[in-house]
Amino acid sequence: MDTDILNRKGSRKVKDIPKNIVKLLNEGKIETVNLTEWLAIDHSILIENIFPDIGISKDLTKHFSQEIKQQKKPSTMNSVKLLGKLIYEHFSTKKEYQKIYKYLSSHTSDSIRCYAPYLISLNSNLDLNDKFNQIKSLVADKHFGVREVVWMAIRPEITTHLNESINILSSWAEDKNENIRRFTTEATRPRGVWCKHIEALKENPAMALPILDKLKSDNSKYVQDSVGNWLNDSSKSKPEFVIELCKKWKKESPTKETEKIIKRARRTIDKK
Repeated sequence: MDTDILNRKGSRKVKDIPKNIVKLLNEGKIETVNLTEWLAIDHSILIENIFPDIGISKDLTKHFSQEIKQQKKPSTMNSVKLLGKLIYEHFSTKKEYQKIYKYLSSHTSDSIRCYAPYLISLNSNLDLNDKFNQIKSLVADKHFGVREVVWMAIRPEITTHLNESINILSSWAEDKNENIRRFTTEATRPRGVWCKHIEALKENPAMALPILDKLKSDNSKYVQDSVGNWLNDSSKSKPEFVIELCKKWKKESPTKETEKIIKRARRTIDKK
């Protein structure tokens, strides 16, 4: 692959994406490099190019494609979620299930990898711990799109089993991989983006302290921003919790990392 293609910065607008890049993206031969490209993928074309290679029949692929086109509220995220659900429902009881999951979760195309988390999150035969263990490699994925889809896919399960999830994620908050550490706060944000709020955490944010306290001085900006965003979410429902926690952290951890988190956490409070 041409290095100029692989090292491109990506267009700011969908209409400005070069035609050869759009073609390669929809053929599943390259990853997207920014949100604009991620949103520009035509998933109907993508699966028609890719799925026959893994033994998904042309007829079934065509059925999936029609389902995408018939959505009442079409969007990239809705298409990803729908395809994940359709693939799971068709293959969950078939012997090809693991083969399909392995193929999806390791594909060159980040958009194809985005379908994989739903084969885990929707699997009623797996308990919560098994689901977390099986999605961990996707949580650590090098691509931003895959990482975002993973937490959105598993978030309903986290909400339903909140205490157990926080217990598992509190150990993940100590992982050496910053993507895994960030997942612990992104997946549990009280007012997460593109998803339902977690009412229990809006009302009682202290439930998440086993996670938050371990990240109060994290050296990764990627994680710092997420922790700050988590607390900023919380400040809209329980500002007193955020104010007191920031005071506590400032005393316990007088570091530049903690200071950055506190500044981001208090941004809504400080505007008032």
